[in-house]
Formats: sequence, C-alpha cells, structure tokens
Amino acid sequence: MRSLRMKLILIMVLLILALMTVVGTFLINGVGNFYIHEFYVQMENTFTQDFILQLQATASQGEDGPERLRELLMSQSNLGIDITNRNVYVLDQEANVLDSSNQKDTVGITSNLLSAMNGVVGQDSSINAAYMDLAIPISSEKGNYIVYILDNKYTVNALIANVLSIIFRSLALGLAICVVLSILLAQILITPIRALTAGTRQVAAGDFSQKLEVTSRDEIGTLTRNFNNMAQVLQNTLSQVENERNKLSTLFLHMTDGVVAFGVTGFVIHYNPAATRMLSRALDPTMHFSEIFGQEGNFEELLAMDRSQYVEARKTASGCQLDLFMAPFSSEHTYGGVLVVMHDVTEQEKNEQTRREFVANVSHELRTPLTNIKSYAETIASSGEELPPQLRANFMEVIINETDRMTRIVQDLLTLSKFDSGKLEMNLTRFPFATAVEHVYAAVSLDAQNHGHHLTRQLPPSLPEIEADRERIEQVIMNIVSNAIKYTPDGGEISITAGTGKGTVWLQVADNGIGIPEKDLPRLFERFYRVDKARSRESGGTGLGLSIAKEILNQHGGDIVITSQYKEGTTVTITLPAAL
Repeated sequence: MRSLRMKLILIMVLLILALMTVVGTFLINGVGNFYIHEFYVQMENTFTQDFILQLQATASQGEDGPERLRELLMSQSNLGIDITNRNVYVLDQEANVLDSSNQKDTVGITSNLLSAMNGVVGQDSSINAAYMDLAIPISSEKGNYIVYILDNKYTVNALIANVLSIIFRSLALGLAICVVLSILLAQILITPIRALTAGTRQVAAGDFSQKLEVTSRDEIGTLTRNFNNMAQVLQNTLSQVENERNKLSTLFLHMTDGVVAFGVTGFVIHYNPAATRMLSRALDPTMHFSEIFGQEGNFEELLAMDRSQYVEARKTASGCQLDLFMAPFSSEHTYGGVLVVMHDVTEQEKNEQTRREFVANVSHELRTPLTNIKSYAETIASSGEELPPQLRANFMEVIINETDRMTRIVQDLLTLSKFDSGKLEMNLTRFPFATAVEHVYAAVSLDAQNHGHHLTRQLPPSLPEIEADRERIEQVIMNIVSNAIKYTPDGGEISITAGTGKGTVWLQVADNGIGIPEKDLPRLFERFYRVDKARSRESGGTGLGLSIAKEILNQHGGDIVITSQYKEGTTVTITLPAAL
C-alpha cells in the first residue's frame, strides 16, 4: 500500500480496533467477574453457620425434610432465587434430585457437586463456565442431604450482550470518527509532503528557482525551511561548479598546447582542437593510445606510474616538432587514465636555429674584416720603413674601410637590438613625403651616374605629408635605392615612382637588374641573409638592410613588398599612412 493517506487511515483504524478490543475484553471480564463475585458474596452472607444449623434442624423434622429444606431456602431473599435464572435443589448423597424450585428431576454433576458428595462445601468458580453453583452438604438424623444452588448466568449473559452491543456501536462510531480524523490528518501531513515532493522533482531537474512556502512551525515546517536552504546552497554550489567547469572548458578549448586524455582502457576520452591541429589528424573515441603515441610511450607503464611522475618524449607530426608530457591521472583508489600534453616547439626550434645562424653570421661578418685589419696591420708593423709609402697608404685605406664596415655592422646590430627590445625612440615630425624622396634622389644620383644607370623619378604634385621619423624613412628609401643601384649591372634602368592610396602614400623602386630567384624571396628579410653573398661582401653589404627597413616601416604602421624575376629585375614597394 503505497499511499501515505491509506497508511495513516489503516493505522488509525487498527488503533481504534485494538483499543476497543482491549476495552471490550476488560469490560466483559469485569462484568463476568463482578457477577461471580456478587453470587458468592450472597451465598456467603446467606449460608452462615446459624443458617446451616437451621437447615440441619429442618432436615431432621419428619419425612418431608427435602420439601421443608426447599421452602426454607426459597424464603431467603439474599439468595435472589429466580425460577428462571437461579434455582435451588435438594439432593441425596448420589446427587439425585429430591426436591427443587423448578421441578427438575436431574442436575448435571459439577466439580462443586462432587465436592459436596464427598462432604466438603463446593464453591469453586470460573468465568468461562456457563453457570455459577454452590453445593453444601447437610447432615441430619433423618439422613444426609446436599443443598445445591445453580445460576445459569442469564443476567450476566444478557448484560454482556448489551455491553457488546454498546462496544460495537461505539466501535462503528469510533471508526467513522477515526477515518474522518485520519483523512484530515493525512491531508495536513500530505499537503506539505506533496509540495516537498514536487520541489525535489524540480531540484532533480535542475530548477532551483521555486521556494516552498512554510505553512507551519512544526517538524514539517522545519523540514520545508531546511529544504529551501538546501536548494539554495545546492544552487550556489552547482553555480560555482558550473563556473569552474566553464573556466576549465574554456581553458581546455582555447589553450595553445594540445591535450589528449585516454581512459583506463587506453581509448580517447577527451581532446582539444589544438591537439587535432598539432597531430594533423582527426581524433575520436575509437582511437587507442598505441595508434597515436605508440612509438613514444607504453600505455600500461604510464598507467602504473605515480601521479607525481611523468614522461617526456618528442614526436614529429606533419613537419612539426612536438614535445610530449605524458602522466597518469586517477582518483584516490582507482586508475583514471593517461593525459598527454603536447607543446609545439617547431617555432622555438626554428628560432634556435636562426639564433645559431645569426651568431655564426655575425661571427663570420666580423671575423672577415678583423682578419683583414690584422693582416694588413701586421704587414705594416713588420715591414716598417721598407714598405713603399703608396702601398702603406693602400693598406691603411683597407684597414679604414674594414673598420667602417665593422662599424656599420655593429650599428645595424644595435639598431635591430633596439627594435627587438622596444627601446628605439622615434623622432616623429610632420613633413612632405615628396621632400624625403627628393633628398634621397639627390644623394644617390652621383652614384647612379658612376655606374651608368638611368635613374628617373615620378612624383605627383599632390603627394601628402606623413608623420614619421624623417631620418629613419630616408634611411629606408636610401637602402632600397642603393640596393637597386648595387644589384643592377652598369647602364641599367632604375625608376622611383610615388603615389597615394586610401589614407596612404606609397613609393615604388623598380630596376632591370639581376633579379632574385624565387626560392630566396621568402627569406629576404631574414637578418644576414643575402642572395649573392660574394657580391654583397664585395660591395660592403651586411645583409641587415632589408631587416632594418622592415622593422622601421612596421614601427610606422607601414609595409614593404618585394616582387622579382630572376635576371629580369626587381620591384620594391613601401607603403606608409598619410598624415591626417
């Protein structure tokens, strides 16, 4: 029986039934015992010693002793003799009826009657017996008799029947009242319980917004208040957990390192986009550890390690170098799986290689002029006055030129170092872009003529002003034009063209020189990178000019683009924002 209402009604009904049964049992037993007790009290008050002597004397008078005994007994009002309910018998020693109040010829042999037949007063009683009796032996000169009083309990039974009737009517009324009260009680108890049940369903469904109304101050009211507090605490806790989960999910989703988690069976359970990008393959829960990292680690060994331990490995995937950090994760008593964190060190390795090349290039670039300086200086020092003055002057000129070359290299390196550290200060001024171009054009015209180049310029009259470090901008333009002069065979064509775009100015330097092979174009802005190394050193180039030019233009929000065809010519275009 699942209904609480039915359980309460059943309990109340059983309670009233048990109560009425106990009351009825005690009441019926009380009535029966009361009447038995009253019967023997009456007998005791009647059959006194004097009355027994009187009975003995009456029995000794003539032959009609039994009749006289009956009449004497019938005259005793204390006996309450009723021909219907209580009767008196005069018996002989064998329990034969000699005379009686109801004219019966026989009586049943009872234990009390047997006692009297043995000469002892029989006065035992039992509530379970259907009668009450008393047997008294009477001795006389005419013979021995037994006075036997028998009550058939009619009055007791009638009263008990009435009591039972009253009990049943009371029971019916009590049951009716009990059912009504139990229904009301069940309603009082069930209403808040139903509200709590509905509330728990909402909480289980994740809805913590509804607050239950507290309608009483009893235990149910306390339970309702505690439920509301619990729901609020649970909502706050789940919100905190959700926030933490969202933070971890966002971190996991957007972190640059790749992460792949494997369950205790070795299959993928979690991974982030960075992992698929680094591995250059799609991941799914059907993939095993050995399929992805089988060459770099043993899953069973990783799973058996302590949580504080980890294994490092290196993996190459689609040309990328990946550092792997593999460690187990678990709960307190059970294995959880293995977590693999991947860090892409391709760029780091490339930067390290670039650094090594840079150091090697710097060392080489500085060693060459230093070697020349040392050689010529040792020659001058060892020859003394024997060295012809003209040759000494030539040697000194070489030393000075190599020193200037070293100075330019060091200055260019310092400039790049300042760019890298962000410490290079720009002296920003507003000036006409055309003026800077004209200044560079005038400075290189003589050098172009010496090489037999045809140098032209084409500047529109409305070229706007720019806000920049004029010295640095002229340095960029000078570097680009000087490269065009340097790498164009004598008698070449070099054009300088400028113009405007949407909020920008641009300058284009085109030549018909030796051009640049296509494979070298992506590396032109690398430091110390030179396409024709022999010619660059011969002309005194350091391989840093284009790197510095790009850095300066980046600092001004500009850009540089180089297009070229090998043995046909090169075009360099720079763009700068126009002044507002």
